[in-house]
Amino acid sequence: MSLDDLASASRILADQGVFDAAGHVSMRHPGRAERFLMSRSLAPALVTADDIMEFTLDCEACDARGRTAFIERYLHGGIYRSRPDVMAVAHGHSPSVIPFGLVPTPMRATYHNAAFLAAGVPVFDIRTRFGTTDIVINSAERGAGVAEALGDKSVVLLRAHGFVAVGPSLQAAVFRAVFTEISARVQLQAAALGGPIAALDAEEGRKADAINLATVGRSWELWKKRVTP
Repeated sequence: MSLDDLASASRILADQGVFDAAGHVSMRHPGRAERFLMSRSLAPALVTADDIMEFTLDCEACDARGRTAFIERYLHGGIYRSRPDVMAVAHGHSPSVIPFGLVPTPMRATYHNAAFLAAGVPVFDIRTRFGTTDIVINSAERGAGVAEALGDKSVVLLRAHGFVAVGPSLQAAVFRAVFTEISARVQLQAAALGGPIAALDAEEGRKADAINLATVGRSWELWKKRVTP
């Protein structure tokens, strides 16, 4: 994956309705596991390769060149530090996902493309550790809190804020972010119909997710073509 791919990932998530004027996606540096790459603070749909910055896991810019970093870069750094298996992180504020961080009803894997959700979707409530805050993940301590709540899962919800999706590749993280949003909408629609929801169980999710990870390139190529001039 290249800087162009990371910029495309940002534009894809905007194009797919996961990001609006906010949201950000990053990837672990392909040659330096102790660093990660992320856009400067910019609306996701506008990101190009020239906007990508390199950071240490302490979230310090290696060569800022006057560019302003996202204040929530600590969310990314905290996850990369605690999860060596994670190669990419996406954080958005999808209005379809946010309700599941506000109520006891768990987010479910409503169909095969959302299979990664079947392992469970924890909720990070910033009040539990930090009390009343501005909600923003703007420090190493808060980033570590998100990473701890995420644990070994693929998605964590942030109460009254949004969600974070991670993956073993940039393509996988984008795929999971997109289908977290879509599955949330499907679950809300199914709930409106009434009765129990026959969502994927953990074993079905494990098997289906393996297939999705092996074929994620198909979705990536389609989505990338949509946002490439």
